[in-house]
Amino acid sequence: MSASRSARLLSVVALVLFPSVGALAAESYLDNGVVKVGVDLAKGGSITYLSPSGTTNNIINNHDLGRQIQQSYYSGPQPYNPSNNVHPAWTNWPWNPIQTGDVYNHPSQILAHTNDSHTLYVKCRPMQWALNNVPGECTFESWLSLTGNVVIVSNRLLNARTDATQQFSARDQELPAVYTIGKLYRLFSYAGAAPFTGGAVTNFPKTPPPWLSWRATESWAALLDTNHWGLGVYHPGALQFIGGFAGTPGGGGPSDAPTGYMSPVHREILDSNIEYTYTYHLILGTLAQIRDWVYAQPCRPRCDFVFESNRRHWTYQQTTDAGWPLTNHRVRVNLASADPQMWSPPGAFLASATPKLYIRAAYQIAHPAGRATGQLFWETNGAGGLSEARSAKFPVLADGQFHTYELNLAASNNYSGVITQLRFDPAFNGETGDFVDVKAISTLPFANNETVPPTHASAQTNGVVIISFTTLSGTAAGFIGKNLLYDLESRPNLLTGSWQGVTGFTNLTGNNALKTFITPPATGTSFFRLIERLDYMSAYK
Repeated sequence: MSASRSARLLSVVALVLFPSVGALAAESYLDNGVVKVGVDLAKGGSITYLSPSGTTNNIINNHDLGRQIQQSYYSGPQPYNPSNNVHPAWTNWPWNPIQTGDVYNHPSQILAHTNDSHTLYVKCRPMQWALNNVPGECTFESWLSLTGNVVIVSNRLLNARTDATQQFSARDQELPAVYTIGKLYRLFSYAGAAPFTGGAVTNFPKTPPPWLSWRATESWAALLDTNHWGLGVYHPGALQFIGGFAGTPGGGGPSDAPTGYMSPVHREILDSNIEYTYTYHLILGTLAQIRDWVYAQPCRPRCDFVFESNRRHWTYQQTTDAGWPLTNHRVRVNLASADPQMWSPPGAFLASATPKLYIRAAYQIAHPAGRATGQLFWETNGAGGLSEARSAKFPVLADGQFHTYELNLAASNNYSGVITQLRFDPAFNGETGDFVDVKAISTLPFANNETVPPTHASAQTNGVVIISFTTLSGTAAGFIGKNLLYDLESRPNLLTGSWQGVTGFTNLTGNNALKTFITPPATGTSFFRLIERLDYMSAYK
């Protein structure tokens, strides 16, 4: 989160809490002849080295254990002090494991490391930043590879917290935190309302902590020297960034205090048992080379959220969901509060290109009178604020079944320009036990033919059944039908009763068919069907 990260660096600079970090040790490198990247196994495997191949011009700042390029996550409670040994300068700090180490200079513990010269892998037990030698109840993993002048990094957080089971509110996450040397002090990004059209970039003024925050609608930022050369960071789909520069610009090396900072941000709920993954790209080059590389990637901002296996960066106000992991390919949102709200991540899609929005949801409301009304709000052009004038209300069916709600947003005089955020209020309020299951919120229409009956089922010797379904039209890798995904449902009687989602099955695709292995109930008969869902080819991965 921007305020937290700013506070950390201010303390580093003003209070001089850290000694300078000297020569690096226990390093592991990849080098493809264009760029060289290195991690330090004495600092949790964080990225501590990046330079053009054949040089020793490291552009990563390693002044203390709060810099580098590293994983860092935030959640409740705040303050977080289960061991009663918080640093006196950080008494109001939240749960915050970071990859390199803690404020007392205790490094994170390496659990695994491999490097086959193509992929560098590292796993560590991170340290709680504000506490004295307290490992986080989680693990961090990173996979690094090189392509041309680009470092591709995938990160994973595996939480195993025993200190808290409640769902804490979403917080801004640094994905990742990037610190550069003082020579790279000129911060650039595209912050306009016409992404991927070649519009003018912004050179932000030198901004010491608290950092600058902006909508990077092309999902990248760069810290450059006076020759317009330096480091870009690109996180597909992340449109909120923070960054700036601390210290005297233009000088200083990896061990010196002056530093540039930039970070793509998503606001996320981090459950006590969550598996959270993301991928980002580090690009060495000129401003033009950095932006050209981003433009060559396929990801573009759009409104297409399918809650297949995660929340897709949606968060809540005045409510919670059923927690992690998601089951039956949906988020189950509690309605037992006044005005429960779902908030989308920042976006940048044209209203003119997306006149309708579709919500696939199933409501369970014991007393729906006066409550069973949904409302969608939209923000335009990043102006901030929501109002009734930029919203659409619609009645919902509280019968526990999935329905597709089609909203003709183009009918509103205030639906125009660039849509930069959505808020979905699924109901006005509810009682204990009321909920809504939301499968998708998208401007892509759903398939017209909703069910596909099985062609046959044959028992296997181990008691597992294989069920085959024929597709409707064509095939694609990972899909059946025409770029469609499906849900498997069952019920004990073909003609009566409710269809229920089936979990724990394995899909196998073949020519014009999908086969799924499933363990049937011990007794009785089961009937199965597939439910078509959205075109998912263009959704963010």
